[in-house]
Amino acid sequence: MTTASVDWHVDIGALRLKNPVLTASGTFGYGVEFSELIDLGQLGGMIVKGLSLEPSRGNPPPRIVETACGMLNAIGLENVGLDAFVRDKLPFLKTLPTAVLVNIYGKRIEDYAEIARRLDAVEGIGAIEINISCPNVQAGGVAFGTDPAMAHAVVAAVREATRLPLIAKLSPNVTDITVIARAVADAGADAVSLINTITAMAIDIETRKPRLANITGGLSGPAIKPVALRMVWQTAREVKVPVIGVGGIMNAADAIEFFIAGASAVEVGTANFVNPRATVEILAGIEAYCMRHGIQRLSELVGSLVLA
Repeated sequence: MTTASVDWHVDIGALRLKNPVLTASGTFGYGVEFSELIDLGQLGGMIVKGLSLEPSRGNPPPRIVETACGMLNAIGLENVGLDAFVRDKLPFLKTLPTAVLVNIYGKRIEDYAEIARRLDAVEGIGAIEINISCPNVQAGGVAFGTDPAMAHAVVAAVREATRLPLIAKLSPNVTDITVIARAVADAGADAVSLINTITAMAIDIETRKPRLANITGGLSGPAIKPVALRMVWQTAREVKVPVIGVGGIMNAADAIEFFIAGASAVEVGTANFVNPRATVEILAGIEAYCMRHGIQRLSELVGSLVLA
């Protein structure tokens, strides 16, 4: 068996990914930043930096802090805004032989729906990933992704606004992530990705001040992988749509754990900061594993956890 004979494809609604390795939003810029470091065409897809209707400067620095087995970030979803993305960033992305997925966010349901409506008319976009970890200003700052009704409402509004495949990115800062997963699937999400970062903080003991200007931030990296793996396993058992695993994937073995737990694809995030070649090395490692175990289709690996 050769790698050419392995069926790697993953279907997300009408979008077919040629392999299951994606870049996680916010960790890979708009793709061009890595274009001289790796062959972007090898990737199954790129999820670009989170996009809002208007440009955002994000939070004041310091915005990134290294922690044991990971990092904290409070970037605040800094981005160029929808119009600048379509005008300045998308032309390069459209030249690549890989899927381009756009992560979107808003402060109101109407924001999400408007971005989706406008992206629906833009050529070159394969799917939308909806960041529902953002605070809803109309609900006193409660994150959309922590309330099943709000999560359902925002995904339903986006579903009505676009024909593009939809992925709902879930927050881990909930009691039972499967409740949220079922809500967004019922609202029309074609897949779910999980997990987003875990709310955390760090303190400078000499000054007794928070190490982030925002006080709290999102924890990512190897420290959160066991949590992400558990939530992916739980969610894959509860929903019929594909599950995309995210959180602490640093190498091929990490990715393979997520497939065995039930993920149909993975997103590589924090690893990109440590090793710009992480995504292509992970893909090569997955291929080697499948060759070694005689696996001809990715579906043979997905959800293959042995419990007895």
